[in-house]
Amino acid sequence: MRVELLYFDGCPSWQAAYDHLKLALDGLGLPDDVRLVRIQTNEQALELRFTGSPTIRLNGQDLFPTNQADYGLGCRLYITPEGMRGYPTVDMLREAIHRHVPISE
Repeated sequence: MRVELLYFDGCPSWQAAYDHLKLALDGLGLPDDVRLVRIQTNEQALELRFTGSPTIRLNGQDLFPTNQADYGLGCRLYITPEGMRGYPTVDMLREAIHRHVPISE
């Protein structure tokens, strides 16, 4: 299982997303090895189909896919139970991971 968090340095939310992702993985009993991928240029963003920071991918698939076709250095927003935030909640991450990975409970 490959878990990646794509971000750019100007994003104020990527660290909280990283912390929430590690908590979600731990809570599911999965390895919390997260590969951080720093996006540095718009060209790199286009090449990696980067929809904004933070983007969280599991085995190459965005856990929260969008219909966005523009790629570049920008912040991403998530619709959470508490309203719009710069990162998903731990529960949102657990649910998204569970949809992508068969986990026996």
